[in-house]
Amino acid sequence: MHDVGTPKTAAPAVVSPLAGEPIKRADAERLAGVLKAVADPARLRLLSLIQSAPEGEASVSDLTAPLGLSQPTVSHHLRILTEAGLLEREKRGVWAYYRLVPSAIAAIAELLTPPRKRATRKTR
Repeated sequence: MHDVGTPKTAAPAVVSPLAGEPIKRADAERLAGVLKAVADPARLRLLSLIQSAPEGEASVSDLTAPLGLSQPTVSHHLRILTEAGLLEREKRGVWAYYRLVPSAIAAIAELLTPPRKRATRKTR
């Protein structure tokens, strides 16, 4: 059974605000929603913990001790990251496992990388 959460605030595929072109209002609102989801120390740590997990995925029970937060609090943060399109959730029996959505993380990095830096990075 593959129960992947549907993001309510999908990571935007928009023109970078650093590209020299004005960003459209709707794109700015989507990007702000995703950045707001990431702009929390616990959520940044969750992304890091999940990404560095041996299988590239983790359950809530794997994450509570390293974060020092309760299960409901960790679940809340995971829900926000999933709704932002940064994590996907797969239900296996009674457990839900979370993994990063690499394309969403890459899209944020691309949006925040100035065009000159992108050109340099791609040619290396």
